[in-house]
This record gives sequence, C-alpha cells and structure tokens, in this order.
Amino acid sequence: MNSRSEARPRVNTAGPRAAGRAGTSPLLTPAQARQLVRHTLTALGPLPASQVDDLLLVTSELVTNAHRHGGGVTSFGIAVGSDRVTVSVADASEEPPRHELRGELRPGGFGWPIVLRLCHEVTVDPRPDGKTVHAAVTVDR
Repeated sequence: MNSRSEARPRVNTAGPRAAGRAGTSPLLTPAQARQLVRHTLTALGPLPASQVDDLLLVTSELVTNAHRHGGGVTSFGIAVGSDRVTVSVADASEEPPRHELRGELRPGGFGWPIVLRLCHEVTVDPRPDGKTVHAAVTVDR
C-alpha cells in the first residue's frame, strides 16, 4: 500500500489507544528522533526511499510540534508492525493539535497538515499529564 494514500487518515482525539511503544525514551531534538527512526528502519531491511523520507519528516514534525506547542517531548517511541511503522511522541500539553486555516501568508503552521497527509492513521491520546500523538506510516516490507 502506498504511504501517500488519497484516503484521509483517521484522527482520534479521545480515548486510549493500545499501539504499544518500543524503545521509549525522552529525546531532546528532532535530529535525535530521526536518528533513532533511521536506526530502527535499517534493522528492518530495505524500504522504499519515499517511505523512509515520509517517516523521517513525520518524526521531525511531531517532535518539533511537541517543543513549540507542548512544552517539550516527554517520551518518544517507535513501533514496527507488519505493514506500518508508528512513531509516538508525548508532550506535557493537554491541548490537541490544531490545523488553522490562514488567510495570509506567514511562516509556520504546516507541520500538522503534513503529518495528516503522510500518515495512514493518526491518533491523539490524552493523558493526565499531557498527550501522546501516534502517527502510522504504511510501509512495504
């Protein structure tokens, strides 16, 4: 299945999700998160370059958003399934991500729409101390 599906990803902003997280650890920067994702993907064997690029971009956007809007990354995880890789980023904000339509041209505000476009499924799980965003990209293994 192509990771750039024309179907809109499912976005759920309520309720727990049992996605599971492997290799959870707080990360400080998007570069550190991308390095962990690259390392994990290398262990999977060859994947199409476009799928690797999608996962790295989604990772960067989620970690950047956690820093800009969520008070920083409180945990990070990556889960590998038979046909998808899910990146999970937790932060300290209880506010769900928002997509704001802008009438004027200004920098920023493109990360969340990019995540929604590239992912097969996106869920936002509220927690007492913040939220976790799970973003799944389809992969051909």
